[in-house]
Amino acid sequence: MFAVLKTGGKQYKVQAGDILRVEKLDCAAGDKIQFNEILMVGGETLTVGAPLVAGAAVQAEVIEQIKGPKVIHYVKRRRKHSSQRTKGHRQHLTLLRVTDVLASGGDKSDVKAATGTADARRAAHNAEAPAAKAPAKAKAAAKPKAAKAAATEE
Repeated sequence: MFAVLKTGGKQYKVQAGDILRVEKLDCAAGDKIQFNEILMVGGETLTVGAPLVAGAAVQAEVIEQIKGPKVIHYVKRRRKHSSQRTKGHRQHLTLLRVTDVLASGGDKSDVKAATGTADARRAAHNAEAPAAKAPAKAKAAAKPKAAKAAATEE
């Protein structure tokens, strides 16, 4: 049985026992995670989602957090500008081993859902932002109006 899953803006065709390198996920080595965005499940019968297959999931075990190969970017400007610049980058990746492909019942399992680090930061930011920032804006807006009113009365 195989499945096509979506994570990190990419699609992967996986089956049990495969090892994947995906964009960095918010988990530690040894954790068991589950991908819920399944686009297609195949085996004896082929199920194609519209856009996702309901109840399908892929469970995986995190092997380790790794870095990809170094990519070097070199820029040289010519014609009266003698500037050169070399930049290097190594992408953060998560190494996974697929343990199970579930055609149904994935929504009832107790395995932690796989989320990227950007998703985790966004959720944490949205959780704390409205409560902390709303009163501060109201107080800051009230002070200048009171000062203007006092200045016009004098």
